[in-house]
Amino acid sequence: MLSVAEALVAILKETRVLPVERRSVAESLGAILAETTFSDVDSPPFTKALMDGYALRAEDCQTLPATLRVIEEIRAGRVPSLPVKTGEATRIMTGAPVPEGADTVVMVERTEAIPPTGVRIIGPIKKNQNILDRASEMKAGEAILAAGVRLSPQDLGLLAAIGYADVAVHAQPRVAVLSTGDEVVEAPAKPGPGQIRNSNGPMLMGQSSRAGATARYLGIARDQIEELKAKIEDGLNNSNVLILSGGVSAGKFDLVPDVLRDAGVVSHFHKVAMKPGKPLFFGTKESTLVFGLPGNPVSSFVAFELFIRPALAKQQGEREPGPRRVMLPIAADMQSDSDRPTYWPGRIEDSTSGFFVRALPYFGSADLRALHSANALLVLPPGPVAWRAGEAVPVIVLNT
Repeated sequence: MLSVAEALVAILKETRVLPVERRSVAESLGAILAETTFSDVDSPPFTKALMDGYALRAEDCQTLPATLRVIEEIRAGRVPSLPVKTGEATRIMTGAPVPEGADTVVMVERTEAIPPTGVRIIGPIKKNQNILDRASEMKAGEAILAAGVRLSPQDLGLLAAIGYADVAVHAQPRVAVLSTGDEVVEAPAKPGPGQIRNSNGPMLMGQSSRAGATARYLGIARDQIEELKAKIEDGLNNSNVLILSGGVSAGKFDLVPDVLRDAGVVSHFHKVAMKPGKPLFFGTKESTLVFGLPGNPVSSFVAFELFIRPALAKQQGEREPGPRRVMLPIAADMQSDSDRPTYWPGRIEDSTSGFFVRALPYFGSADLRALHSANALLVLPPGPVAWRAGEAVPVIVLNT
């Protein structure tokens, strides 16, 4: 039985980075950049005003109040036509180019207009205030975003600002999700005796989408070899990742591993020393990754976050695919005693003294409701352990 770390190494070893494609910037949110991008302009392209006010020479205002002659007005999008000389000022709007000769912009609130062409500066004045020099943000030819960045909304704006209408990104992984089991029914149905609703399907679809993949739902396969075979073959076709939930343990009707083998899937491991999620299956068929997750919903959720999310991140070109682990103080005393490392739902919260993690009420791998407020997993080591409130515990941060 592999450790969690060994299992993740085995999975990432078999995971291939997907090809690069060009996509419009507007459609690239969440994609991993596959090229280093460069600015084609200085930004700002000129020395500009950061406030509405007056552009002037600071030396003209050593004694306040100071009266100056207004020589012109510059709106954003216009360029000055006159340099500012001794005793002069230019009325200027935010974002407009600062005229030659001016070294300061005084905000309008610190001035008094003297019609028709004068202004009284009442200060205070500091040279270079409210001015942003040309190319202070970035220079033409400068590398701005490096390959491997997951694009955020602000990154899309930055790409547009440096002239990119489209950009090279790694393709989105295609994920197929299949639920299994005679006892599973879809959400509209009211469960009969011995039945449960299919919570894993929508959950795994959502986790896949949140991880940057495009997810395809294959429905529910009953515990019948021919039905399983047909849906598994469908999932293996045109998918980078096939995720199955249920049917992977050692029971009489846990048929998934044998059907996967008959479909040409090579098994790499079938147990991981973790709780929940011990009977985790991982295999490959050529470059397609196949995960068989336990049927209990928290087991499926935790296994996805520990193993499938990092694999999807690597497929998209992410250099540090995770999972991301930090040390945080625990909110209250806690005890644990397990034969395996345990991943316990928790919530990261903040206070005046900083961030901490709170262990959520949780009764086991079937307790899907416990995950509702979770944005973290506490990593509890095997054996009897105890923490006092305020002691640091290892935490995996969930991307919520």
